[in-house]
Amino acid sequence: MSTQLADPQALTGNYVFDPAHTTFGFVARHAMVTKVRGKFAEFEGSAQLDFTDPEKSSVNVKIKAASIDTGNADRDAHLRSNDFFAMDEYPEIEFRSTSIESESNETYRVTGDLVIRGVTKSVTFDAEREGPVVDPWGNTRVGFSGSVRVNRKDWGVNWNMALEAGGVVVSDHVTLEFDVSATKSA
Repeated sequence: MSTQLADPQALTGNYVFDPAHTTFGFVARHAMVTKVRGKFAEFEGSAQLDFTDPEKSSVNVKIKAASIDTGNADRDAHLRSNDFFAMDEYPEIEFRSTSIESESNETYRVTGDLVIRGVTKSVTFDAEREGPVVDPWGNTRVGFSGSVRVNRKDWGVNWNMALEAGGVVVSDHVTLEFDVSATKSA
């Protein structure tokens, strides 16, 4: 269903991610039999959204790598170590868009630089837009959600262990997921 924006020019501007209503997460296969999900609790993000010309839009995200949470303290400690994210040396994961293309009125093709462990690689994903709406507190709010499948080894996240019956403990491919709620700055 196509949603027409009431006044695209008035909605254009700077937006800040709402940390209470935004999630940056991931899914990786464990021991070849199940999926483990996690998220990052600390981040900041902003977007310059141009609703009249989406190609002029941009987005920037900085995630505190140490805020990783998979619901298991031992696993989280291992993920913070040099085996995975080397968080003492590389405390942030960053994303900076390099282009945004409108695929439809609610879908955008976003390309940008993802920096993990000091390694920068380009990723492209679709972002589905919800809103914008005016929330009960008078804020103009817009949402974006999507995911992208990446090979963690492209960023030097190489640790693994072979299983006796074949396969490995952690899949090379990880799905990064996001669900963003952002409010327009005054």
